Amino acid sequence: MSEPAARYDAGTRVVRHRLADRLYHWLMAAAMLVLLGTGFLPILGLRFAWVDAHWIAGVILIALVLFHIFRALFVLRFADMWVGWREFWQSFAATTREVISGRSAGRRLGKYSVGQKMFHHAVAVVVLTACVTGVIMMVGVDSPFWERNPLFITEKTRGVVFLLHGLAGLCSITMIMVHVYFAIRPEKRYMTSSMIGGWISRSEYESHHDPKLWSVEK
Repeated sequence: MSEPAARYDAGTRVVRHRLADRLYHWLMAAAMLVLLGTGFLPILGLRFAWVDAHWIAGVILIALVLFHIFRALFVLRFADMWVGWREFWQSFAATTREVISGRSAGRRLGKYSVGQKMFHHAVAVVVLTACVTGVIMMVGVDSPFWERNPLFITEKTRGVVFLLHGLAGLCSITMIMVHVYFAIRPEKRYMTSSMIGGWISRSEYESHHDPKLWSVEK
């Protein structure tokens, strides 16, 4: 089972993101904001009952990540996010030339640029770190489904887990800021709107994307 190639819709639209992937993106964004809010606002002095909201949002995030992993392996085209050495160095060389010359070369991309792919992989590492350490930390919290077990890990291990979880949270804040910055840039807004409506126009596809790197069925 695999996702078919993107298609032109009535000759004017190209499907970029399926509904399931758009829902995943926005639900993950909501879960991340709840986690960061409940994780850092109490540190800044805002007092409220944050523990239950934090672990519930964490469970939702873990479920979303597992759903995305399943789709990436069995539904989506995994190659869309793969970065080969040749592609990486070609992109690096082209970007270097653009920076030195001070003008854009007007390169056309695949479905995702190398920068987007690398950012995706960095987010994956950070989110998976947060999820794994969060599961370990949840064992020490009472919930309707289990009783807390503070002896599940040693004090030394607990310190490492808390450190990694906190670093993942700090990295997440930075990555969200970077993500929002590029999402609102004029040349990237057509991509941002596709995460809402699911499609880009045919002219946007032909202007920004190389059919050899991202094939579209007519």
